[in-house]
Amino acid sequence: MDIPRFGIPEKLADRMSMAEQHEYLRTRLTRRGVLRTSVATAAIAGAGVGGGLATASPAQAAPAVLTSRGPGTEVDGSLVAPFGRHLAYGADPKTQMTVSWQVPFAVRRPYLRIGLKPWALSHRIGAEVRHLTTPVLNGGKIAAAEQYYVHAGLERLRPGTTYYYGVGHDGFDPADPRNLGTLGTFTTAPERAESFTFTAFGDQGVSYHALGNDQLILGQNPAFHLHAGDICYADPSGSGTSGDSYDARTWDQFLAQTESVAKTVPWMVTTGNHDMEAWYSPDGYGGQNARWSLPDNGPDPVDQPGVYSFVHGNVGVVALDANDVSYEIPANYGISGGKQTRWLDRRLAELRADRHVDFIVVFFHHCAFSTTNAHASEGGVREAWVPLFEKHQVDLVINGHNHVYERTDAILRNAVGRKVPIGERTDPTRDGIVYVTAGGAGRALYDFPAPDSYEGHVKDQESVASYHWVKGRQKETETVEWSRVRFTGYSFLAVEVEAGHHPSMRVSALAESGARIDHFEIRRGR
Repeated sequence: MDIPRFGIPEKLADRMSMAEQHEYLRTRLTRRGVLRTSVATAAIAGAGVGGGLATASPAQAAPAVLTSRGPGTEVDGSLVAPFGRHLAYGADPKTQMTVSWQVPFAVRRPYLRIGLKPWALSHRIGAEVRHLTTPVLNGGKIAAAEQYYVHAGLERLRPGTTYYYGVGHDGFDPADPRNLGTLGTFTTAPERAESFTFTAFGDQGVSYHALGNDQLILGQNPAFHLHAGDICYADPSGSGTSGDSYDARTWDQFLAQTESVAKTVPWMVTTGNHDMEAWYSPDGYGGQNARWSLPDNGPDPVDQPGVYSFVHGNVGVVALDANDVSYEIPANYGISGGKQTRWLDRRLAELRADRHVDFIVVFFHHCAFSTTNAHASEGGVREAWVPLFEKHQVDLVINGHNHVYERTDAILRNAVGRKVPIGERTDPTRDGIVYVTAGGAGRALYDFPAPDSYEGHVKDQESVASYHWVKGRQKETETVEWSRVRFTGYSFLAVEVEAGHHPSMRVSALAESGARIDHFEIRRGR
């Protein structure tokens, strides 16, 4: 994988960081030129995204994330239906929730209605619009798009309560009887720990397999869902050669695809290499800032929106941006200047000291331990973060990046601390940590070196050949014994959390057929 470089000459791009690419693009294309190009391409493409341009100001057309409070439009609001609803917890899932959605044109005074009954949406809350403009670059291989993302943050909610909500704007009232089919619900986290289920995967994209996984996830009735990055693949390569394409409208498809689940289940995302979009901001995360409203308790919620934490019941969850430490794809290597890693150390210590938190789950994109032919293991993660995971006895680490399912034995100091066959139990206080690659969410699948899919080590073979990435984007070969389960099919994780005197996490991997392909249990020693 190379550094993304949208529309930049090859010789220049080879030497440029994400921030340098962004500055190059901003200098090369003026705001006025971007607006001209965007209008022309939207008209030609017929994608239904250019209507808001009639009243878009030059400031709104700038190639960056822009925030406003209800931009005006001449489009009849009754003809503009919201879509792509997705929820996200705030820093306190008991009392905070953000409802986000998309509109195809600029609308007047967007808002959210909320209540305890679908026929009593008495509270009306104003929403924030974040406007993105994508210009034409690379001779049209990057398509123009005008996108409007809307966010309404809710606070002082009641713990453990189900709310009904609807989203609208001038001309479209969700409380209108004709629009009642657009209502959604969400449930806040309970005041005290209760048993619950959460789900997780990475590398979803837009496909029938992705949609199928979404429907299976909905059947698990999860309290929340973790998405470990590479969310929609608007940049399909993640490398950005001079011939790369980029189509922001893939996000429209993705959010429409995901809405059936994400309008009810908080969809907690972090940042993968395909989510670095150089046009929108120097760090490539401007698009993510526009499309998602995530907890703002990380070390730098603007520059690294995919870094945060929350506690649901007896589980503390930490989201990380592995682009910051990646040797394989160094576009944003060192972007936080070490701030993220220092924050991680502090946050894990706080969670481990919290008597109400039994388990800590960490999720991010690049794999610490995997054996696929495509990406294998990220040495930067191993060096920067694995020692902290072990220091604070993290209970489960979930990754994507490799488009497969792979699960390790319990690993301690880069070796097997305890073998964990299917159906067995492990104790992170003495055995080490199980790492799960759950990258089979919907994108084209990868493969393993022989033997391919297996449960446990094959007969007469206690180790497999693999490699990990080191500084300088070099591969270093290794022979590993920790690869316990491999599956080259579409799948996701379902984690059943038990609270009470004997807390546990029962982790299952489910194939797109619904069949359980792996399961194990985590119980901490007392």
